[in-house]
Amino acid sequence: MNRKLTGQGEEADKSLLNRIRGGDQQAMVLLFDRHSAIVYAVALRVLGDPSAAEDVVQDTFLRIWRNPPAIETDTGTLAGWFAVLARNRAIDQLRRRRPEESPEDVILLSKVDVAATGEHNLLLARARTMMDALPEEQQAVLRLAFFDGLSHSEIAERLGSPLGTIKTRLRRAVLTLRKAARA
Repeated sequence: MNRKLTGQGEEADKSLLNRIRGGDQQAMVLLFDRHSAIVYAVALRVLGDPSAAEDVVQDTFLRIWRNPPAIETDTGTLAGWFAVLARNRAIDQLRRRRPEESPEDVILLSKVDVAATGEHNLLLARARTMMDALPEEQQAVLRLAFFDGLSHSEIAERLGSPLGTIKTRLRRAVLTLRKAARA
């Protein structure tokens, strides 16, 4: 497996992977600390199940321990590669899921509260309307922060924008949504 890297932290990742190839468990711990959050966030987004997402994290890092990727230094990032690997592992897990019970054997007891469901749907529609009213740059930053679970610096790296710009966009978006919610 051959991966190319550029940008901040790649030399550290390259060094860690070289140490992992030599069986250095401490290097594996450091690599896990650096990249487990992105793996978990991606897996959770795909699977929607924290326990299953943790399984993907374990599977991903076990794969790295057993067969660390080779690194070249002109394109891509290890963090991006981890995100793709986590996504693929999560999709594989979704495909392996089988219903535990036959649909005919399942008895569904449901007392739907139509009023609560209607109110919930109205709140969701209002939230979507408020989000759609934000400038596209603020929407993108808000989605990456709150729905993808990325940090400010990860968002800045992904969008290729300065960290201060990302923080400003996120703050403005939150303040605008707060003000709209009170109205």
